[in-house]
Amino acid sequence: MNVYPRRELFHKKPRQNIYRLFLMVVAILGGIWLIRQVDQGEIKPLFLPTPTSTRSTDSYALEGDAQFIAGNLDDAITAYREAVRVDSTNPQVWAKLARIQAYSSALLTTDPDRLARLTDALGSIDEAVKLAPDDSTVHAIRAFVLDWNANPSLVGDKQAQAYLTEAEQEAVRALQLNNQNTLALAFYAEILVDQQKWTQAEQYILQALEREDADSLMDVHRVYAYVLESLGLYNQAIQEYDTAIAISPNLTFLYLRAGANYRRLAFGSLNEESARVLYEKSLVYFEKAAIINEQLGVRDPIPYLSISKTYSQTGDYFAAALNVQKALDYDPGNADTYGQLGIVFFKSRNYEGSIPALKCAVRGCAAEESCEARGGCNEGDPGTAVTGLALSPNTVVYYYTYGSVLAALSRPKDNKCGEAMLILDEVAAAFPGDSDIAGIVDAGRAICVSLGTSSGSAATSSPSTPEAGMTDATPTPTAIP
Repeated sequence: MNVYPRRELFHKKPRQNIYRLFLMVVAILGGIWLIRQVDQGEIKPLFLPTPTSTRSTDSYALEGDAQFIAGNLDDAITAYREAVRVDSTNPQVWAKLARIQAYSSALLTTDPDRLARLTDALGSIDEAVKLAPDDSTVHAIRAFVLDWNANPSLVGDKQAQAYLTEAEQEAVRALQLNNQNTLALAFYAEILVDQQKWTQAEQYILQALEREDADSLMDVHRVYAYVLESLGLYNQAIQEYDTAIAISPNLTFLYLRAGANYRRLAFGSLNEESARVLYEKSLVYFEKAAIINEQLGVRDPIPYLSISKTYSQTGDYFAAALNVQKALDYDPGNADTYGQLGIVFFKSRNYEGSIPALKCAVRGCAAEESCEARGGCNEGDPGTAVTGLALSPNTVVYYYTYGSVLAALSRPKDNKCGEAMLILDEVAAAFPGDSDIAGIVDAGRAICVSLGTSSGSAATSSPSTPEAGMTDATPTPTAIP
């Protein structure tokens, strides 16, 4: 009889699979390794925020270009500084930074600020030359920067001449490397104007205008306007500034120069009605510059100072003072602006009011005194301490006006001649060969000598006039258009 084995009805005898065990061990070890790597930061968990990528040099440079076109030069400089920080070996970026730094100096109101900005520009372009010694455009921009540094009021006559000579050498070098370089031709023309070689300057700028890319370069038309200005062709200069504005419509210094040309035409006009129209046109350009700054959020006092100067020339000293005070709202620590306010008060015969403003400009003043000089500070504004300006060709008008007013308003019981004589002596020592300044100084000294030697009744019988010995048109600083 055949007997069959019993069937396993309810369970099956387990059998071990060595491959399955191996895979399980590998999975366990892999999981342990993965956990450790996550804990150590070697592997990032899923769905974390994407890290911010590092910006490239080109990205910052494009931002700088956009800010320059928009007219916001300080932000343009900041962007280009970031560009050279990311890549300090790019000569084109250094050169563009230098160009913007030089142009931005036109928007600064004091000699120290302008000198510092132009020195920065020279440092930037020197870096570009080191990196690209045979680049024509780099040398052209260095010629431009050197030319703008060649300002005797900032660096003295000797250094200015040295810079101008070097600027010419740089322009020649740029043209040797590429005689078709439009910027090199234009900047060389600007240098030739500053060397008083007007005929040659006109020849070079006309060559630049013949180049195909001239129509798209603001610099070329700006320089052509400058050449025309130097030739006394103010109407043609305005047309060229208008062309430059059409290319770069948000660069306020172009509006300021065009407005200054209209004002120059008005000043020389023999017809009162014609002069009035020209002054109004100048105000349109200055106001446009102010509007652009407001749109950009730029607190730039210069358009208001230009408006003030125009109103001062038309005899509207009230409006002139309001605009200088507006400029001081934007830059309350600027000694030069206090000086301009003092000159406006002086011309309007507000001699007492001119003293605090001129004091801030010449000697400096404490925060509380600055409020008095400005005609009062807004509620909550404690004022701003002001550092006085050094005596220079650009500031001498503040010095001798201040000294003259102090002398003229001196009385036996309120003798201001001590300070007046100190200031007038400083001016006389600094400008011994200037006959106009000498006449003003002598008039102020005579008042104080008279006050000191006359009897009390004689000294008080007739108040002195602060304008005695002074020219009808008190000079104003040349830095502001």
